[in-house]
Amino acid sequence: MTTLSLFNIATITLTLAAFFGYINHRWLRMPISIGLVVIALIASIMVMLVDLAVPQLGIQSAVRLSLAQIDFHETLMKGMLSFLLFAGALHVNIEDLIHRKYAITLMATVGVLISTFFIGFAMYYVTGFIDLEIPLIYCLIFGSLIAPTDPVAVLGILKTVKVPTSLKAKIAGESLFNDGVGVVVFTILVAIATQSSTGVGSGGEEIGAFEMSRIFLLEAGGGAVLGLITGYIAYWALKSIDEYTIEVLITLALVMSSYSLAYALHFSGPIAVVISGLLIGNSGMRFAMSESTRDHVQKFWTLLDEILNASLFLIIGFEILAISETTTNLIATLIMIPVVLFARFISVGLPISLLSLKQKYTPGAIAVLTWGGLRGGISVALVLSLPNVPEKESLLAITYGIVIFSIIVQGLTVKKVVERFVK
Repeated sequence: MTTLSLFNIATITLTLAAFFGYINHRWLRMPISIGLVVIALIASIMVMLVDLAVPQLGIQSAVRLSLAQIDFHETLMKGMLSFLLFAGALHVNIEDLIHRKYAITLMATVGVLISTFFIGFAMYYVTGFIDLEIPLIYCLIFGSLIAPTDPVAVLGILKTVKVPTSLKAKIAGESLFNDGVGVVVFTILVAIATQSSTGVGSGGEEIGAFEMSRIFLLEAGGGAVLGLITGYIAYWALKSIDEYTIEVLITLALVMSSYSLAYALHFSGPIAVVISGLLIGNSGMRFAMSESTRDHVQKFWTLLDEILNASLFLIIGFEILAISETTTNLIATLIMIPVVLFARFISVGLPISLLSLKQKYTPGAIAVLTWGGLRGGISVALVLSLPNVPEKESLLAITYGIVIFSIIVQGLTVKKVVERFVK
């Protein structure tokens, strides 16, 4: 098969996104992200059926080869994610986040750790029970990649659901930060798994509790500091001129330089971009931009956000063709879906319940935070980044199943949950 160029891949992706988006808007009327996943899934299933009926055509194999040319991890984690996170943070009111800082901080840190270990140990016993036999360290890795909610999916759904400002701030704030924490935890656990398989750690040293804490603080704290520094440099540049074309370019440069520098310095790129996005979206919008510039910057990032979102969710829908599903993997997926939801309930329920002793929270907050904690492309990208170990295929299938359930089932019903529980 002919190797597709980056331009050809982008052409196919955007053309299909536009075509499927049109179908969704004209007839299905679902939120655009969910609609694209559903239509892409239907198209994928049709490809499978045609391949079964006329195997000599080799359609599924051809599509798989095309998908294999898209490095999903590189495309999302080192490309699209930086723009999507910045666009999301740009529209979040920092005062709302500060007012609810304790809840957001606890859910994005302690909550992620609780979910990681609860899901990891549950996965270990479930897979052992059904004779899938995945080592504990890889079960914990699975917990770390599925524990954080996906800010892209969550913020996309929040655009279609009317929720109280206080609750919306918690959902948006947590989703923006917990993926950065989740990626750090994932990185540490993968390093431990690699050390276990080779018998040595990086530099020949074992990764103990102190080293894990050091890496965590360095990546998360370093990312936050870097985001503040680059954000203030961009803020100063924006304030010193009034030319919207240059100012839009400055925001683009800010995103790309912050993310690239973070990776070079081994800091958290997602956290760096979120912090800089919050700074520009609040202080930058108010004090460093004219009304004309503000309008152009907001429209540019809204449009870029929608285009990248559409492309991302389309690719997620087609990824089913790259997965080798087995009965055992399917059983594990069906068992782990409620386990992941229960872990989410505990990870948001404990912090909110403790903090509610001193502060009043929106009635139904735990229910909405639990059901509205969608998983998305970040989980798929992380599992695809794993080394080629025997467990990877099963972890990919289970992760994909949970992500699809989350986007379609939870995404389509979260509005009803809000109407039912939020008074």
